[in-house]
Amino acid sequence: MTQTVYTFGGGVKTDDPRAKDKTITGGKGANLTEMSEIGLPVPPGFTITTEECVRYLNEGADFSDDLRAQVREALGHIEATVGKTLGDASDPLLVSVRSGARVSMPGMMDTVLNLGLNDATVAGLAATSGDERFAWDSYRRFIQMYSDVVLGIDHGLFEEALEIAKEDKGLYADTEMEADDWKELVAEYKSIAEEELGRPFPQDVTEQLWGAIKAVFDSWDSDRAKVYRRLNDIPGDWGTAVNVQAMVFGNMGDSSATGVAFTRDPATGEKAYYGEWLVNAQGEDVVAGIRTPQYLTKAAREAANAKPLSMEEAMPEAYAQLADVFELLEKHYCDMQDIEFTVQQGKLWMLQTRSGKRTAKAALKMAVDMAGEGLIDEKTAILRVDPMALDQLLHPTLDPEAKRDVLTSGLPASPGAASGKIVLDADTAENWVARGEKVILVRVETSPEDIHGMHAAQGILTARGGMTSHAAVVARGMGRCCVSGASAVSIDMKARTLKIGSRDLKEGDTLTLDGGNGQVMAGEVATIEPELAGDFGVLMEWADRHRRMKVRTNAETPADCQMARQFGAEGIGLCRTEHMFFDAARISAVRQMILAEDEKGRREALAKLLPEQRADFKSIFEVMAGLPCTIRLLDPPLHEFLPHGDAEFEELANVTGYGVDHLKRRAGELHEFNPMLGHRGCRLGITFPEIYEMQARAIFEAACEVAKESGEPVVPEVMIPLVATGRELELLKALVDRVAQEVFADTACEVEYLVGTMIELPRAALMAGEIAEHAMFFSFGTNDLTQTTLGVSRDDSARFLAPYVDKGIFARDPFVSLDIEGVGQLVQMAAERGRATRGDIKLGICGEHGGDPASIQFCEETGLDYVSASPYRVPIARLAAAQAALR
Repeated sequence: MTQTVYTFGGGVKTDDPRAKDKTITGGKGANLTEMSEIGLPVPPGFTITTEECVRYLNEGADFSDDLRAQVREALGHIEATVGKTLGDASDPLLVSVRSGARVSMPGMMDTVLNLGLNDATVAGLAATSGDERFAWDSYRRFIQMYSDVVLGIDHGLFEEALEIAKEDKGLYADTEMEADDWKELVAEYKSIAEEELGRPFPQDVTEQLWGAIKAVFDSWDSDRAKVYRRLNDIPGDWGTAVNVQAMVFGNMGDSSATGVAFTRDPATGEKAYYGEWLVNAQGEDVVAGIRTPQYLTKAAREAANAKPLSMEEAMPEAYAQLADVFELLEKHYCDMQDIEFTVQQGKLWMLQTRSGKRTAKAALKMAVDMAGEGLIDEKTAILRVDPMALDQLLHPTLDPEAKRDVLTSGLPASPGAASGKIVLDADTAENWVARGEKVILVRVETSPEDIHGMHAAQGILTARGGMTSHAAVVARGMGRCCVSGASAVSIDMKARTLKIGSRDLKEGDTLTLDGGNGQVMAGEVATIEPELAGDFGVLMEWADRHRRMKVRTNAETPADCQMARQFGAEGIGLCRTEHMFFDAARISAVRQMILAEDEKGRREALAKLLPEQRADFKSIFEVMAGLPCTIRLLDPPLHEFLPHGDAEFEELANVTGYGVDHLKRRAGELHEFNPMLGHRGCRLGITFPEIYEMQARAIFEAACEVAKESGEPVVPEVMIPLVATGRELELLKALVDRVAQEVFADTACEVEYLVGTMIELPRAALMAGEIAEHAMFFSFGTNDLTQTTLGVSRDDSARFLAPYVDKGIFARDPFVSLDIEGVGQLVQMAAERGRATRGDIKLGICGEHGGDPASIQFCEETGLDYVSASPYRVPIARLAAAQAALR
């Protein structure tokens, strides 16, 4: 019998490594086991493995007799430890049922608290606790949560009933409700459930337990979880564990409390306890933003000028125990911990610990600080920071000198700055962004169903919720600016308007958020460029010391090249010359060249473009002096340059002297049914060699000018695109070599250069040995190699690739993260065959995958010499390359 259930707490210790393996028992289950074994006060419980979740989802959503037997035995462990029995009307055991994937997915999957309550056991809970109000409060919470999570009943129906009950009684806060008030509301809740279900709310506690376990397993495949997995590259076949644990209660009066805390500040990385708590509450009250929580420490309360006492002040003994736990856990895990705790009538209980989500700034500071403290070493510090998180640091922030029209302030939940148009729901956010707008998602509070809109938005503003609310945690993980708990925000969803203080706004008006101080401003506020020094500089220095691969950039303007050099680029891996051809000042000459009837006409147009191209390359070589620059000769289909509409044809007619009808006829002759597989790339150079001749001349003339003027070495690498045969490259390399020698003779200057090709067709990968006879370098153009290998258009794939990822056909979008099994095989084959022919051939990657950490790991394992990424992804690639080398 395979063990699929593991117990923890109550003095249980295990030698089975599976119990502490996060891939088996999930992050929460593994950590609960460890916490209980190092002596922390953990309520007893058990974990159902992720393997069982995968089996359940794959085999028809049913539970085996084997699993049911193991759960019964494990439930007996909890009952024996606490001396209570599930369903006992006189002294009932209550349990929580929580998810626990191997990586943290905050708010994405389901939780049920207070399970085991029914019409009989609620009386037993009231008697044994001596607090009838607490018992009925717990029952109404259970009915609402179980109805929402397990039975699929809209939780808003219960919220509405609660608000009406408070209004009828003239009460403001839930804590003002008395026992009789809760009894009435429980009856109302059960009526709602029965009306929605067509049957009574379940009273059988065993049915309740298995319903909750089923709901947690099912939530792994919920829409919101799928979106979160897709955004965070989490494989769909991991599954989630289920953790069933004896309840401890933070809602047993003023000596009880619940909270969420971090051992360091997750927003800044400062070594200071950070968190929130609520008296007489349960954990969902904090994380769901139902009540505005209080500060954990006195220092934080005073800094915020808040009046409600901190936990440090109100419960000094419990706080002191908690501070000791913080120190123990951080030393044990050697990382910042995110902790959930409950105080039940003065006694501290630990419900969870995990490595806490943090902003990029905090991640850098913690990694560098912990290395300085001796908690971790330099290599661990490098591996500790998610390369993609650096993207948060590489973009502008608000200019402190700019004028601000401050409407209100909330909590600075996730740092950064964002401006955009107000949108009031997630679907609108996604739709407006798709049409090119920048938006700020404004909600009373966010829920997991808002995940797609949060990802689309520039920033998030909520009227309720604290620093550990759903909005705050998810925004920090995404790198989105977030201001939460801005209580002055009032939203009218029916009118699609909102009021902030005394100001009336509507959907579509512009707001700016400052996640550093929580300010909400009208209009757009100016920004400044980031400072890439301090902890960022230290970590990048460590990364550069440990990486093997070089990191270049994809850039074709001096500004992009300058930005990339500031970010540490070691050359250009891809300069797309066609981007220069689209310039408005020269597009007429380009069109004249394309529509010319003969070589003479093409050369006349090219003569106009030569000085422009030479100036382009000169400016790039000046910025990148001393570094290699790979320049790709003209690649895209000619139709992309053709005129569109009568006005453009008339403009071109004025330039060329040809009539509009003649030009339209010529454009029609150039029409292709599938231009991406048509007359482009090296095929242009073969049929119209004068085009590549002009570009080669511009490259070498610019290189010689810069070499003479600066005295710096200039290292052009001429890339021939879309090669499929060795003969194509042989012919075009001869052309480039001839032009180079002509320029060197004319200028009395000579520079070193390479001629190579982009491997972007399956045939090129297969024939790499032959092609390497003429190529001094291969640059893998994985954008087109992915398209041509999969037979999928990158421009059209978005509409159907998401279901492919959700169904596990692809682990990730293959245009974002390299398809290692398929496209990767071709890259490996081409690298091996290329090296077999030319041992010193230079190998790099210049597709969008050059900035993707998973793809960079593959490049390291394949032995490529460099990766090339867009300027803002250069630091990401540097860190990812170091991590790949260390792994």
